[in-house]
Amino acid sequence: MYLIDSKRNGEWIYDPGMTMALQEFVKDHIFLDDDVLFPYMMHPVVQIGKFQNAYEEINQPYMDEHDIKILRRESGGGAIYLDDRNMSFCFLFDGSNDIFGNFARLYEPAIKALEKLGVDNPEYQGRNDLVLDGKKISGAAMTMQQGRVYAGYSLLLDPDYEAIASVLNPNQKKIESHGIGSVRSRVGAIRPHLAPEYQDMTVWEFTDYMICELLGVNDISEAKRYELTPEDWAGVDKIAAEKYHNWDWNYGRFNQFEYRLTERFPIGTINAGLTIEHARIAEIQITGDFFGTNDIKEIEKALTGVRLRKDDLLNAMKRYDLTGYFGNLTKEEFVSFILSENA
Repeated sequence: MYLIDSKRNGEWIYDPGMTMALQEFVKDHIFLDDDVLFPYMMHPVVQIGKFQNAYEEINQPYMDEHDIKILRRESGGGAIYLDDRNMSFCFLFDGSNDIFGNFARLYEPAIKALEKLGVDNPEYQGRNDLVLDGKKISGAAMTMQQGRVYAGYSLLLDPDYEAIASVLNPNQKKIESHGIGSVRSRVGAIRPHLAPEYQDMTVWEFTDYMICELLGVNDISEAKRYELTPEDWAGVDKIAAEKYHNWDWNYGRFNQFEYRLTERFPIGTINAGLTIEHARIAEIQITGDFFGTNDIKEIEKALTGVRLRKDDLLNAMKRYDLTGYFGNLTKEEFVSFILSENA
């Protein structure tokens, strides 16, 4: 596995947009003979999933007051607050190794590495979480593009509980599905679970240790690296400017609607905004923290103009395999959700 540091001219990049642009450029333009690991750390940012409505996920006044940015990633999943007290790790895997959708397998090396630090029984739980004593210390996301799996997770070494609780607006059905009362009560920290000899580990020492464990080397100097060229960096700059530093990408196309639907499924939360005219769907917008590889706009287009009747909606969905859009969700479940406002 290659290591690509989030560094430019020897200095770490903390800008969220540049970090994501670096990963996207490598994903789309650099094809090596092995998988790739990207460790990264960001200035305070709320990272939201590709299909989420930013306005529903964040506390914008708090973000403005504390100079916290927003960043929409290319993969699905939910919103997470990141800063320089924690470390994140992204990967590019060859799609032929069947890791796509297998979050338990994605977490395996991290679990083994944490156990070596004395962490007792870190567990993969739910759809895409890693937990300690029932509290979330990591959330993972992944997508499949160009035959490669683009995946990642953050490890909460020293989370800022106040910022997490203040900046995120959690979906209440998601909170209820976890049997907890708030975001704060759901999030945990890794540090208190480290063995005594590792309690004073800095975030950078923790990062170097994790990199070595994930790469299977004894010292970070042994890592197999890919260094970006000046031409590569020009491509990264272009992606950052056009996409990740662009309001339209990060906040996006989200409008106000006549009806708002939300439901928690095993594959995640699905939200839908609908405008209804003459018993037909005049406009629909679908958001959520589900993982999909296909463009959700295709489903929105297929439903526009369709009567709000079960048979009509099912007929409109006939040629679509919803697995590529939502995961393991049947057409009947989806149509029942769309009709739930009228139930």
